[in-house]
Amino acid sequence: MMSGPGGLLRLRAEDADDLAILSAAAQDALFKIKDALFDARGRRFTLAIDRFRWETAGPIGPYERIKAGLSFDGVTAVKSLRVRQDRPEAQAWLLALEFIPDPAPPGGVIRLVLAGGGEIRLTVECVDAALVEVGAAWLTPRKPDHSQDFAGIGS
Repeated sequence: MMSGPGGLLRLRAEDADDLAILSAAAQDALFKIKDALFDARGRRFTLAIDRFRWETAGPIGPYERIKAGLSFDGVTAVKSLRVRQDRPEAQAWLLALEFIPDPAPPGGVIRLVLAGGGEIRLTVECVDAALVEVGAAWLTPRKPDHSQDFAGIGS
């Protein structure tokens, strides 16, 4: 974990433990379906997210979000389950990143678990991920609430 220019967060994950830290930082990020991109030739999957800044959230606010890029290298395949590809402007809510190792390391599957039961599965040669914040944070009126289902994904 490291901090970049202006105190912006920059994280790198190279194993399952690192990915768990990156997952905590990305928890409750929002993104539009159209902002999930797979470059098959470059074997890279990228996601432009609005990250919720849990580390600055008090019990009653103020709350902040910040633009960030989430990238995964060494990606050989991408599959989505219960994600509406016909609605590119639909917003999705990222709950967690999980690594399922292959029987023969270092490859496996990285699951991007979404609210509403959706997920994106990345088949990877190894864990090679990064999260980088860009720009300035902005105030948001609400803190994510896991007791409510998110309607932007799934059905």
